[in-house]
Amino acid sequence: MDPALRAALGLPSVLLFGALKIELPGYTLRLLDGSGVVVVNGETYIGLDPTFGTISDISELAEEIGDSAPEITITLNPPDVSAAAALSNPAMQGCVIHLMAGAVDPISGIAIGTPETLFLGEIDVPTISIDQSGLRTLELSAVSVFERLFEVEEGQRASNGWHQSIWPGELGLEFMTGTDVNLYWGVKPPKGSTAKSGALAAVFDRSRAAS
Repeated sequence: MDPALRAALGLPSVLLFGALKIELPGYTLRLLDGSGVVVVNGETYIGLDPTFGTISDISELAEEIGDSAPEITITLNPPDVSAAAALSNPAMQGCVIHLMAGAVDPISGIAIGTPETLFLGEIDVPTISIDQSGLRTLELSAVSVFERLFEVEEGQRASNGWHQSIWPGELGLEFMTGTDVNLYWGVKPPKGSTAKSGALAAVFDRSRAAS
């Protein structure tokens, strides 16, 4: 934790805030969990964004050990249909979400030290809801950056097609048609795992016999 923030939290009275930052395509949304204005690292966070509204709710954060990445749900109150449609656009999936908490100087309105990061992740699934009174809310399911560790990287092969999908125009595997042995990148192969066949195997066997 930032030393200045730690010192502020040790005072008898401290003004706390929660802040949410969402890096949307072409626009960065910076919201507080209440009314007011707070400057964090030169960036201004407000309670009501004129384009996308306010924070309605944030699910409980908990630390636990399991086989899935951390996930939170953030609910926003968009001011109109256009804002709700923009936030639920498929292009928003993967946008970075940064949730933090800190203390603010009530006189200057500037955050004390560096706020503590509570969650860093990306938008997964947006869901629009309308209650009986007609209030429209947008729920954003956000997953931790560690979610990418669970991605199954199928289809990666030592082939020209896959190689050029990552490095277009790089022709190092242009004439690669198939591999019948494992390729170990950056590490030594396990003992006993090297496979040889044909003439190479014969030469290898003769050299072992001679030694």
